[in-house]
Amino acid sequence: MKIWAIIIVALLSLSSCKQGQEGSLGTVELETTKTFPPINPFRYNVGFLIMDGTYNTEFTAPFDIFQHTIYRDSIKAMNVFTVANTDDPITTFEGVRIIPDYNYLNDEIPKIDILVIPSAEHHLDTDLEDTAMLEWVKQVADKAMFVTSHCDGAFVLAKAGLLDGLASTTFPSDVDKYKEMFPELDVREDVLFVRHNRFITSAGGAKSFEAALFTAELLYGKEVAKRLAQGLVIDWDLDEVPHVNIVD
Repeated sequence: MKIWAIIIVALLSLSSCKQGQEGSLGTVELETTKTFPPINPFRYNVGFLIMDGTYNTEFTAPFDIFQHTIYRDSIKAMNVFTVANTDDPITTFEGVRIIPDYNYLNDEIPKIDILVIPSAEHHLDTDLEDTAMLEWVKQVADKAMFVTSHCDGAFVLAKAGLLDGLASTTFPSDVDKYKEMFPELDVREDVLFVRHNRFITSAGGAKSFEAALFTAELLYGKEVAKRLAQGLVIDWDLDEVPHVNIVD
C-alpha cells in the first residue's frame, strides 16, 4: 500500500506541475523586439512600398538592380528595404509572402532617398482610398531625390497629386483608365518609362528593369549601369530604349 500511495502522490504532483506550466504559458506574454535591417549611413536609402497584391516583377526587378549596387566598387551604393502598413507578412499577387522591414504606421523609418512604388492589384481602386498610405507617400516624396513607380504604381502618385504638371506613363493596357481617372495629366504612350525631374514612371512588367537601370545611370553614369545590367544578363543601352527624359 505504501508503494501505491507513493506512486499516486508522484503522479498527482506531476499532473499539478504540468497544469501549472500550462497555466503559466497561457498567461505569460513573451516580449519580442523588432529587428530592423542594417543601414549603412554612407549609402542611398531606397524604400519599396509593398502591400497585399503587389506584383512580383515590379517589386523584384528594381530591387535586384538597386541591391546589386553593393557589388560595384567606388560608388555610393544603396540600402534597400521594404515598407508596409503592417508587421505581418504581405502576400504578393502571385502568392509570395514578404515580411516588411518597416511599418510606416508605427516605425521610425530612415530618410528615403529613392522611393519605389511597385504596382499592386488594387492600385486602380481600393488602394487609392487609403488616405494614410497616400499621405505617407506625399511626405516621403517631398524629401526624396527620386520617386519611381512601375506599372500601376503611377496611379498612386497621381492620386497623391504628385504628378500634376508632369509627364508620366503607366502600364500600356491601363493608359485609357489612367487618362480617364486623371484627365489633367500629361500622359505619354509607347515608351517604357518617363522621367520628369525627380519622378520616374515606367510601363512596368519586365521593363521595370530598364527604368531601374536608367535611375542607376542617372546616379552612377553609363558604365556602372551597364555593369549592373551585365550582372543580371541584361543588354543595356539607353539610346535603344524608348523613353522620355524631361528636366526643367
